[in-house]
Amino acid sequence: MTESRSDTPRVTLGTSDLAVSPLSLGGNVFGWTADEARSFAVLDAYAAAGGNFVDTADVYSAWVPGNTGGESETVIGDWLRSRGDRDGIVIATKVGSHPELAGLGAATIKRGAEESLRRLGIERIDLFYTHRDDPGTPVEEIVTALDELVREGKVREIGASNIGPDRLAESLEFSAREGLAAYVAVQPHYNLVSRGTYEGALADVVTRYGLSAVPYYALASGFLTGKYRPGGAEVASARAQGAARYLAEPRGPRVLAALDQVADAHRVEPATVALAWLASRPTVAAPIASARSVEQLPPLLAAAALVLTEQELELLDEASA
Repeated sequence: MTESRSDTPRVTLGTSDLAVSPLSLGGNVFGWTADEARSFAVLDAYAAAGGNFVDTADVYSAWVPGNTGGESETVIGDWLRSRGDRDGIVIATKVGSHPELAGLGAATIKRGAEESLRRLGIERIDLFYTHRDDPGTPVEEIVTALDELVREGKVREIGASNIGPDRLAESLEFSAREGLAAYVAVQPHYNLVSRGTYEGALADVVTRYGLSAVPYYALASGFLTGKYRPGGAEVASARAQGAARYLAEPRGPRVLAALDQVADAHRVEPATVALAWLASRPTVAAPIASARSVEQLPPLLAAAALVLTEQELELLDEASA
């Protein structure tokens, strides 16, 4: 059984009773750039530091040659069984993007939940997200299917990832009108160099209904760690191409400079500052960041203890505007 710290702060997701770490550990690398042994080591270190919020999806990592999807869930499930700490970990997974289970029809949602439960080796998913909206399926069908999973005890709480403000509001209004399970969290693409998809109408809906945001790509595919610099050496990473594109944008180097200034003042890594900025945003509960090695974890975990000044927040806001 993995020993964990009891003094780690917790945040509550929306109107639920889910108390989670202020950093969610992304499981997209498990079974991809981190094999089982390295994944177990990262999960052990995260739990030992007091972390309890692990994020995955049924599609991880179907894009890797030879994989079919579900690899991340399988690794996490094997880790849970080997460590015997199921009750201490909040598991979030997603449905709707697996190559063989695309979309959000009722039958797809139910089958996806069953297969995730099997791979994870658990009886109930703590937080079950729709991975991306399916405009061709009415929100009534989606929400009703999710509600049935909650009533059956297979899902504890529900959330929505990659959803627009109108569909989110429509879903929440339907849940309230019919007395069905309602989304407690959204998972948007949101970070210092990608603000437009969340700030504005979507954040307004989240605020109005009392939801929490759990942003993915919190470090912009590694760009906000500071590894990628103008004229710098090539970084050996599966995400290098995605991260390096921010250097071509005018605000990319501006954000790096601001991160460096704040990081130097606090003697921390740029990644710590980037996550602390995100955590300071209204409605954000727990940014998601992944680590493919134990050595990558400390700067991520340190964000929970970093309090940025108003001047520092303003500097970062202006650089990323």
